[in-house]
Amino acid sequence: MKRNSFSFLLPLIGLVVVIFSCKNEDDPFEYLQYVNPFIGTAYTGHTFPNATCPFGMVQPGPQTGNFAWEYCSGYNYEDSLMWGFSQTRLNGTGIPDSGDILMMPFAGQCRENYKSFFDKKTEVAYPGYYAVDLVDNQVKVELTCTPHVAMHRYLFNEENPGLYIDFQSGCVSSEQQYDNRVIYADIKTPDHYTITGEMQVRHWVERRLFFVIKFDKPFISEERKLVKESHRAPSCVYRFETNGKKQSQLLVKVGISTVSIEGAEENLRSELDHWNFDQVKLEAGKKWENYLSRVQIKGTTDQKVSFYTSMYHLMIQPNNIADVDGQYRNSEDSVSISPFGKYYSTFSLWDTYRAEHPFLNLVKPEHNADMVKSMIKHEQQSVHGMLPIWSMMGNENWCMSGYHAVSVLADAIAKGTFSNIDEALSAMISTSTVPYYEGIADYMKLGYIPLDKSGTAASSTLEYAYDDWTIYKTALKAGNKEVAETYLKRALNYRNIYDANIGFARPRISDGTFKKEFDILQTFGEGFIEGNSWNFSFHVPHDVFGMIDLMGGEKSFVEKLDKLFSMHLPEEYYEHNEDITKECLVGGYVHGNEPSHHIPYLYAWTSQPWKTQYWIPEILNKMYRNDINGLGGNDDCGQMSAWYLFSVMGFYPVCPGTDQYVLGTPYFPYLKLKLPNGKTLEIKAPGVNEQKRYVHSLKINGETHSKMYVTHEEILKGGIWEFQMSSSPNKRRGLKTEDKPYSLTKGIN
Repeated sequence: MKRNSFSFLLPLIGLVVVIFSCKNEDDPFEYLQYVNPFIGTAYTGHTFPNATCPFGMVQPGPQTGNFAWEYCSGYNYEDSLMWGFSQTRLNGTGIPDSGDILMMPFAGQCRENYKSFFDKKTEVAYPGYYAVDLVDNQVKVELTCTPHVAMHRYLFNEENPGLYIDFQSGCVSSEQQYDNRVIYADIKTPDHYTITGEMQVRHWVERRLFFVIKFDKPFISEERKLVKESHRAPSCVYRFETNGKKQSQLLVKVGISTVSIEGAEENLRSELDHWNFDQVKLEAGKKWENYLSRVQIKGTTDQKVSFYTSMYHLMIQPNNIADVDGQYRNSEDSVSISPFGKYYSTFSLWDTYRAEHPFLNLVKPEHNADMVKSMIKHEQQSVHGMLPIWSMMGNENWCMSGYHAVSVLADAIAKGTFSNIDEALSAMISTSTVPYYEGIADYMKLGYIPLDKSGTAASSTLEYAYDDWTIYKTALKAGNKEVAETYLKRALNYRNIYDANIGFARPRISDGTFKKEFDILQTFGEGFIEGNSWNFSFHVPHDVFGMIDLMGGEKSFVEKLDKLFSMHLPEEYYEHNEDITKECLVGGYVHGNEPSHHIPYLYAWTSQPWKTQYWIPEILNKMYRNDINGLGGNDDCGQMSAWYLFSVMGFYPVCPGTDQYVLGTPYFPYLKLKLPNGKTLEIKAPGVNEQKRYVHSLKINGETHSKMYVTHEEILKGGIWEFQMSSSPNKRRGLKTEDKPYSLTKGIN
């Protein structure tokens, strides 16, 4: 896809405009200026220029398309034609949805389809705010929000202002699905200042949406029509009086709810009972500044942009979908009330259990605790008795494999974020024993999932084994030895699909034989989901020493790691895979897809832990840049960004559910983290650069630290970590048995 002529200006435009927009007496933001919401994977339209609050329910933003992979987030930076501005979003996922209630202001005689070319040079985006000038429609558009309410400000430059609202609109996979997206709609105008509505929509999930739209001036006419007879929701055009003035302003508020119109009205009234757009914009910015200011770094401007943009990405989702009174619509389409006032959804758990939730445990544990409580409520209200797999707006879409919510629960318990162990364990056991869920019956009977029963047999077996280990650890915490023993055996099921003859994971058939004609580089038809055996074979984070033995011993294991990062992966193995592209590869290592994220840290279990310190900067430099294509893969609701945030600090949660973080190498000369207990942690690495990437030594609060890991408790103590960096590796550090990170076993030989 050819870029427009302004693409090369993106880093300059996105940053400088934000600096001048924010740095004044009324907007004294120090960290917000470094967030560039245009950074994403532009070749698939996964950029994030939306006005949103941290974990907020509404995300008003620009819509430049609706259909297919390129518009999963509704906006593609390559486009120059604006379709309108919708109120909800999915950010960085691989499947489109949301994009509800498309609004398009115009003045005078508008183009027939209401779309307008826009001036790329006028685009401004930073957390909580978006603005752009529409050339054809003669309008300046500004967007901001509260957690449940979107606010629009339109400045018209011509007479006869109007607003086009398409209630049928939404992000879908095809035009045919767009036509069938709305199942039911009831739109009313109780007065000339107000529109209320209820819609039932479906695409990735089926859900209900209730809304109240308020104008600060009355509309003088309303025109309704169905664009197609098959549409169940109308498109409406509203006109507004200007009293003969050529220039005019219109303010719009949109409150939404999953519960009722009354809930949307109360959300609007409670959060936004005035019409001061600039005040809302300022308050949204302050919310983001509060989060971003928890970490201070020293680095180049581009490094700061990558860092604070990653923090922004990580805190867009999950979303609190409960109304201000705590009511929410659950997965069984009934209304519940949250005992803790919030209910989180949009859990991309196949991705986010790895680093996003562990990062929240470290920086915002109170939010992650509420997310854990929400997951348990989901299980208790589910007809299946299952924790969420991939939930959106309270509903389940069953995307991806594993039951990784158990990892989030176990990690929160291990790190003291959540304390109701018995309630968590009950939900974990229920989830992991549903016989009709992907291969579980066979998995419990055979110790693996047969390929003739499931196309993701091998990867799902590996994922279940890790998930079962987290249940084992939780059962130990609960003092339930019987359950612990059961899940200890299940945690070792990964052993059943390793072929000792080749030293890689390989799917089995129901009769116990391995799949014939097996290709360890192929991502299709070999029993793995969105990955190949060469990457997925390293997916035993809970028993690394056991995995090392199955892959032929340490020498063979290190050789496989080395080759993974240095090999050339022929294009034939990924050219038709929308989740894996050339841009997301380092050799054969697929950083753009999450199952590989822990792999660079696995050297810590070997006699060559220094190799982690070589590869981490290589990945950081290639995959995270201040550029429109700055991410080496979909952000997937924060996981790509969470990997970055941990890795630049110098450690990573290879095995969530332990209290350990495996050490890598620091990326900045100085980083200061405000801990949730009020203490601070300063990480100092003077002189660190491209050449001096190796850790010669580490002192934690003055004491030499030779281990290849740190604990959660050590981090929460705060203080000062002092890294002595070197241009050559210290090959004697971290080699003792007691220096190695956790492994369930010491090996199988």
